[in-house]
Amino acid sequence: MQTTITIDDQQLKSLMLYTHSNNESEAIYKAIQTYLQQAKRQQDLLALRGQVDIEDNWQALRDLEINK
Repeated sequence: MQTTITIDDQQLKSLMLYTHSNNESEAIYKAIQTYLQQAKRQQDLLALRGQVDIEDNWQALRDLEINK
């Protein structure tokens, strides 16, 4: 599907650098893919809310690290 969008030139250049893309379309595609992957991971983590029992022993773990 083709869509016309307006993107700031500097932001698009930065996006191309960060995504190691050769053209604008590839950079935008990679950015969308990355965003969707992160959104899915965030949803998966939020779905675990209240289901995971985590011991709050950070102080004991810190003391073990210091005493090594």
